Amino acid sequence: MSGHSKWSTIKRKKGAADAKRGKVFTRLIKELTIAARLGGGNPEANPRLRTAIASAKAENMPKDNIERAIKKGTGELEGAHYEEFTYEGYGPGGVAVMVDVMTDNKNRTTAEIRHIFTKSNGNLGESGCVAWMFSKKGTLVYDKALVDEDQLMELALDAGAEDITDDENTVTVMTDPKDFYTVKEQIDKSEALKKYSMAEITMVPQNTVKVAGKEAEQVLRMMESLEDNDDVQNVYANFDIPESEMEKLS
Repeated sequence: MSGHSKWSTIKRKKGAADAKRGKVFTRLIKELTIAARLGGGNPEANPRLRTAIASAKAENMPKDNIERAIKKGTGELEGAHYEEFTYEGYGPGGVAVMVDVMTDNKNRTTAEIRHIFTKSNGNLGESGCVAWMFSKKGTLVYDKALVDEDQLMELALDAGAEDITDDENTVTVMTDPKDFYTVKEQIDKSEALKKYSMAEITMVPQNTVKVAGKEAEQVLRMMESLEDNDDVQNVYANFDIPESEMEKLS
């Protein structure tokens, strides 16, 4: 299974542990803050903020925390000034990796990300070195056992989705990034389809690199190290690890 979909599954499984460490809240607060800074504090006029608020509520973030993060973004409250950056490079086995960060100290973050790449038998590259291997897409992922696929397909296509794919356990709706919020909101109108396991604009690899054995283990360890960094928001990669081996490693 490819890095995009498989790593998303792993992240969902380990989400509870992340939440205990406050990791999920930290990321959501940063996203709320920067979404409000870039697009204003009114979610009705700011689709990115609207989605960030929905994600925060899904993680049971207290209302006060959400409002405080938004006010920091709009400047009503004092707070750290976060900037967004994307790092690119190669991991073990030539796997392409992209890392989205939000940081208030770029020099510190760059040093930390470079260290993780080097320690993982990878190397940080120049901007653009792997971005061409990925396409930005809106994705909504559903547990196959919890949705009516025919209803989902009909609603999604009517709302403007580009494609719908499925595997053994999930159904994924793909959209153009500019249509993501519209498609999501149309599907959300159906109470039966509001329980997605993931809804985000993400980077989907156009091709994959097969890794196994020690290299597969190194790739997953690298992904975990990047995810555990406080400044990292998202990690994308184009690895392909056999399902049987994935079960052993995860």
